[in-house]
Amino acid sequence: MEKIALVCFFSYLAGSVNFAILFFKISGRTDPRLRFSGNAGTTNVYRQAGMTWAIAIFLLDLSRAFAVAMLAMYVIHVQWLIWASFFLILGNRFPCFHGFRGGKGVANYLGFTALVVPWAALLSAITWVSVYWIKRVPFIASLFMAAVLSIGHAQSQHWALSTSIGSCATFALIFFNHASNMMQFGKDQPSSLPTE
Repeated sequence: MEKIALVCFFSYLAGSVNFAILFFKISGRTDPRLRFSGNAGTTNVYRQAGMTWAIAIFLLDLSRAFAVAMLAMYVIHVQWLIWASFFLILGNRFPCFHGFRGGKGVANYLGFTALVVPWAALLSAITWVSVYWIKRVPFIASLFMAAVLSIGHAQSQHWALSTSIGSCATFALIFFNHASNMMQFGKDQPSSLPTE
């Protein structure tokens, strides 16, 4: 259990390094959390700095998650790997290095899963593209992606209790991370009730 705790702690610290915030600071830009969605993630970087930098941040998030997954796979049993992912995303959402206000963690979840359960990562990417093509709303596509990733982790370990609970907890965390998006989306939708 000590190894698991150490890996989870390291994962949280790794997730707390937010590349979007660091990039905006180094380049002399306004904190990305002060505009648009207030999120320090890929979509908000795209809105404020363009596609090139959004892709760069996305790849950095994927690479960091991949590295954390490599370490976790080397140190702890495969049925506990999902918890390293959970704490990686927790760090990304509540980064101790950036005032506990960060991103949503979806890119980190994808990068982590790409090494641990590659078929689920591929299927989730296809799901994201498909849902986005239909709905044109990034956060909805991201939630579907997270669901596929979570199911993939649980299924890969034949629904072992530790993995299944961790998968549910990770999806719940990402769902919670998108609460503000869902509230805003609900406000933006036209009411189906008749008005006087």
